[in-house]
Amino acid sequence: MTGISGRVGDILGASVEAKLLNRVREFEVPQHLAVIMDGNRRFAWTKAVSTAIGHRKGKEKLVQVMDWVLELEIPFLTVYALSTENLENRKGEELETLFDLYAEGLDDIRQDQRIHDRGVKVNVIGRRELLPQRVRDSIDRAESETADYKNFTFTICLAYGSREEMVEAIRGIAADHAAGDLPLEAIDQREVSRRLYTGDIPDPDLVIRTSGEERISNFLLWQAAYSELYFTDVFWPSFGKRDFLKAIIAYQNRKRRFGE
Repeated sequence: MTGISGRVGDILGASVEAKLLNRVREFEVPQHLAVIMDGNRRFAWTKAVSTAIGHRKGKEKLVQVMDWVLELEIPFLTVYALSTENLENRKGEELETLFDLYAEGLDDIRQDQRIHDRGVKVNVIGRRELLPQRVRDSIDRAESETADYKNFTFTICLAYGSREEMVEAIRGIAADHAAGDLPLEAIDQREVSRRLYTGDIPDPDLVIRTSGEERISNFLLWQAAYSELYFTDVFWPSFGKRDFLKAIIAYQNRKRRFGE
């Protein structure tokens, strides 16, 4: 009976997802989706499994979400994978597990034929000098082998902090102004945006955060000034396609409500 009930539940779930997908396709989808992937550790605790398993499940979830993004033809996806604060606060063993997953994940992406068939450019932003060499090598391989693709851009924030990003931009502006290469009147919002790590991609239309926290935690602070924010209680590894589509629908409803 359990098997039959499970199959019926799968069928009903697929039916709901199909209806939501049809609803999403009736209206404009966001052009740039940003995601704070939160809740791997809490997922592990609730399942009574190791933190390492929680992080691995989170890595697998990202692959699924990328498929959903490509299905809706959302051209820009940016994910918050590791903050500079994480580097300071996480224990050595957990960090080493994360570093192994990042290196493995980047190599998996590089070798995934879908990435090449769909023309997905892989971009990693953050203070990569703080990352171990094996991760930097995987970054270099993934970026170099997808550098010429233009259909989609997948940006991974590693060792990233938005305040640090803005400080770096301000320093560059100050240095150029002091050298006489940048007039004071030329320093405007466009100039600041151009000098951020994300200077060659548009600002996010929608930022999703999982796990119930309702803050953006030093993520794209400048870029998300006018983004729609969507928070869900679901832990990242449990974030399903229905949750994803509901977030897109919420974004569409807000845009329609305000006539944008």
